[in-house]
Amino acid sequence: MSLESKIQSDLKEAMKAKDQAAMRSLRAIKSAILLFQTSGEGKELDETAEIKMLQKLVKQRQESLEIYQKQGRDDLAQTEREEIEVIRKYLPEQLSEEKLKEIISGIVRETGASSMKDMGRVMGMANQKLAGKADGKTIAGLVKELLS
Repeated sequence: MSLESKIQSDLKEAMKAKDQAAMRSLRAIKSAILLFQTSGEGKELDETAEIKMLQKLVKQRQESLEIYQKQGRDDLAQTEREEIEVIRKYLPEQLSEEKLKEIISGIVRETGASSMKDMGRVMGMANQKLAGKADGKTIAGLVKELLS
């Protein structure tokens, strides 16, 4: 089942259940899919593009969440938390920090990286290998930690 049809059926279920958080989140995903399809780039929405799109939606909501928390807007922050939770259900399971460290250490050994000069090469391989399984910010932090 494609992401688009899964979102459509889940949206129907959320509407029947009157689950406002799920409806908001699923409509946002549906909107992002439609924008991608009508962008005119001629690309197909494959699994990699789906993961990138969902990660972008989560990242946008996390940034908003941080802003709302700084401003003391707990009502809006709660809305963002709910949407993040729903969108994450459609992403692959995120790896633990220990597992990430283990994989990134392997990449560092594989590339022969020894200093921060090699960070770009390590990040490129890590982002390819860990696409959808961890966010870029976490990967970058671990790579910096291992190379310094």
